Amino acid sequence: MNAERDAGPDDIAALKEALAAERARGLEIAAELAVARAKASEDSALIAQQKLQIAKLRHQIYGQQSERSSRLIEQLALTFEELEVDATEDELSAEQAAARTTTVRVFTRKRAERQTFPEHLPRERVVIDPPPACECCGGHRLRKIGEDVTRTLEAVPRQWKVVETVREKFSCRDCEKISQAPAPFYAVARGWAGLSFVGHDHVREVRPASAIEPPGRALRLGRRADRAVDHGGCRWIGLCVAGTSATPSRIPRSGGRAPSCR
Repeated sequence: MNAERDAGPDDIAALKEALAAERARGLEIAAELAVARAKASEDSALIAQQKLQIAKLRHQIYGQQSERSSRLIEQLALTFEELEVDATEDELSAEQAAARTTTVRVFTRKRAERQTFPEHLPRERVVIDPPPACECCGGHRLRKIGEDVTRTLEAVPRQWKVVETVREKFSCRDCEKISQAPAPFYAVARGWAGLSFVGHDHVREVRPASAIEPPGRALRLGRRADRAVDHGGCRWIGLCVAGTSATPSRIPRSGGRAPSCR
């Protein structure tokens, strides 16, 4: 009797439906776990950041000459740097896991308010061509109704500039559907750092601040975690780690036997 009660359906279509439901449930559970892990990592990074800030304030007020206080700040900075990188990796993993489901909400870490760039920096306006026709009905009677502008800080040798990428919005006169070009690739998702700026970021470790400091952003020399307290430097590192983590596995094994280039 127990065997008959525990037996599954004999219909192949019903079995496939049950299997698909179990797979969907498995993806949902995995996404929920990834989101929970990302939230926990965010909390840990936030606690480490607050501890680092408190230690710096105490050092400024009470113990600027204390060697023990300086060592404590270095240890807290290293801890915060590692937790910030882990939090960024977990955030990306949670986004990928949530994208595979329709029931789990995508987790996004809270970002600090984005500062405006100084007005004296030169601007370069890059306008992305809009779609030639309406994506909904294929009509060509489009009218401009607005635009989205994103700003990134780019590093040019011995100078800085702000690149304004414009995506104009057009609505179709026939079906009123809004058309817009897709967003371009960004080195840091939802970040203000451009490709050249991210590649140039590590130079501050070995060069004088006066030679490479972007005006108005107050990026300090020193440890990456020290910059991350105000400007999210460690988040860039975490994104680079997450983006390149799969690279070694994609390199063919025969590559090691290839002739070297001289």
